Amino acid sequence: MENNMLQISPADNVAVALSGEMTGHKFALVDIAKGEKVIKYGMPIGYATENIAKGAHVHTHNVKTLLNEHAEYEYNKEPETVLKTNRNDSFLGYRRCDGTAGIRNDLWIIPTVGCVNSLAENLAKAFNASAAPDMKAIPFVHPYGCSQLGDDHERTADLLAAFCKHPNAGGVLVVALGCENNTLESFKERLGDISGRNIAFLRAQDAGDEFSAGMDLLEELKEKAAVCQRETIPVSELKIGLKCGGSDGFSGITANPLVGRISDLLIAQGGTSVLTEVPEMFGAETLLMNRCVTREVFEKCVDMINGFKDYFVSHGQVVYENPSPGNKAGGITTLEDKSLGCTQKGGLSPVVDVLAYGDQLKKPGLNLLSGPGNDMVASTVLAAAGCQIVLFTTGRGTPFGTVVPTLKIATNSALAENKKNWIDFNAGQLLEGKSMEALADEFFDHILAVANGTVKAKNEVAGFQEITIFKDGVTL
Repeated sequence: MENNMLQISPADNVAVALSGEMTGHKFALVDIAKGEKVIKYGMPIGYATENIAKGAHVHTHNVKTLLNEHAEYEYNKEPETVLKTNRNDSFLGYRRCDGTAGIRNDLWIIPTVGCVNSLAENLAKAFNASAAPDMKAIPFVHPYGCSQLGDDHERTADLLAAFCKHPNAGGVLVVALGCENNTLESFKERLGDISGRNIAFLRAQDAGDEFSAGMDLLEELKEKAAVCQRETIPVSELKIGLKCGGSDGFSGITANPLVGRISDLLIAQGGTSVLTEVPEMFGAETLLMNRCVTREVFEKCVDMINGFKDYFVSHGQVVYENPSPGNKAGGITTLEDKSLGCTQKGGLSPVVDVLAYGDQLKKPGLNLLSGPGNDMVASTVLAAAGCQIVLFTTGRGTPFGTVVPTLKIATNSALAENKKNWIDFNAGQLLEGKSMEALADEFFDHILAVANGTVKAKNEVAGFQEITIFKDGVTL
């Protein structure tokens, strides 16, 4: 064993390589007998399928998960941990007529059905050709809105309706075709009260020249949106989504703990953070369950976990097959290994609420939100829940972003250096002597700069702003 190893917890029987060809991978600190649990983060991440000698590589070839489809849970409430901070932050945001606060004043073009995607894209392209720097049009391209049944149809319509009322939108143009299941009339009913919201509607089949009609409506929306100016808003009104993707062996050591610290700093000032990716809670779910503020919230958490396991089983899939080829190449062995790193994005704060897919945030503090691990689906549902920003940790790198600023946090400095056009912040500095407290303060300041509009997220600069809607059922 060389000295370039990190033992995360004193209870661990493996350490993580900090450099070399096997960076991020695990090696045995002691002899591990066949059948014995492999311990990382102080928790089991699987069991040895063969005898593993001290110093040997510990990975998929000699470790298997301990997870199974069904589990019973007990509520063992832990004392609540609330971070104390001297910070008293605010940001410059846009106060909407309904009282919510946004960090962007863009125009969102939302198709009720995928048939008018190209129209939405063409309208956005034409508008942006002469748009002011602080206002652009974003088309919400998606393939749904027609020929869907049951829950899929409801999810699509609910998510699109939620985006119509998102505070980052200075104005919204809803574009319908005219013959889709998600009819404009039913969609307006789903929206409910939109008084004070800057929303216009276009039905393409009714307009003689739908493009010209759409451009006229965008100009009207722009004039109304331009009236709204940035003002000082307390950071307690900031809602941040927590996400990871393309993880590696450092995700649970650098970027995810850093984001967890940011979550705690925000919550300490009355703000809101949201953790999703339910399959990436499997194996670490009890750490979250025991932080639930009440038994009612605990029961909602249990229902969310078991409900997602039932979803896997109903499709003939096992609940423990999650780490991607990229995850495994980066040193993540089992779902428990991934989950124990992923859940660190939620910091140490109490869990105040558990939301279903498509629900809106109601309570400040740490929330859990039902959604899959898929990067685009999870980021989309975080934005739809009301998050103005998504923090996205990655050890492998990814260019994508959703329709709100999606900040990429690198787990290692090599990635941050190699992909400067993707990465917004480098958590790899924690491996190079930077303290967690100092780096968290630096990153929090960067987040506020993004909220203020003085800094753009890399996905915004590149124009990578997309949505993906969860689908489970039949398409006609």
